Amino acid sequence: MANGTETLIVSYLTLRRVVGFLGVMLPIVLALWGFSLTSPPALRDSISAYYDVRTRDVLVGVLFTLAWFFFTYHGHDNRDNIAGYFAWLFALGVALFPVSGSPRDKVVHFVSATGLFLVLSYFSLRLFTLSGATQTPQKLIRNRIYRTCGYIMLACIVLIGLYHAFGKHTVLATWKPVFWLESLALWAFGVSWFVKGETLWRDPPPL
Repeated sequence: MANGTETLIVSYLTLRRVVGFLGVMLPIVLALWGFSLTSPPALRDSISAYYDVRTRDVLVGVLFTLAWFFFTYHGHDNRDNIAGYFAWLFALGVALFPVSGSPRDKVVHFVSATGLFLVLSYFSLRLFTLSGATQTPQKLIRNRIYRTCGYIMLACIVLIGLYHAFGKHTVLATWKPVFWLESLALWAFGVSWFVKGETLWRDPPPL
């Protein structure tokens, strides 16, 4: 039984690492594949804009993979489960309602994308930082990483909102700020889950 439990724990940690890896790699894969489809090579305005070309296969595939993971995700208490269900719902909303669709599709897409990043930041700031009465030095380092990643995601949401409100029709648009801010948020999400998978700063085994 003990070996079976250890196998399940290792598998769950591996899934967390895979989720982190997908978050980190998604902007990179979309950008590189997008370069190969345009002449001259150019970034699109946002991660969501890659829905309009063949890169949608990667975008939708990753979103559905994340949705499946969050639907099956179970943490230490009910807060993890509720957050997982919301992340599942929002990930599906981003995948099924493209920003290039109808006005209703756009609204659902933007609400879902914002909600997804808010839930992911909640994971990093409130859930991943939970611990028992004693904290190891490694846990303290991990908590600082979780909080940093969570605040980065929140900052990216705010900056994207400010850009849409004040900078969308300025020279700033030529730098594709939404793509870079969304990429930064995804990288923060990926790093947070990669660390949560005990890839780095793992606690020492009990004596």
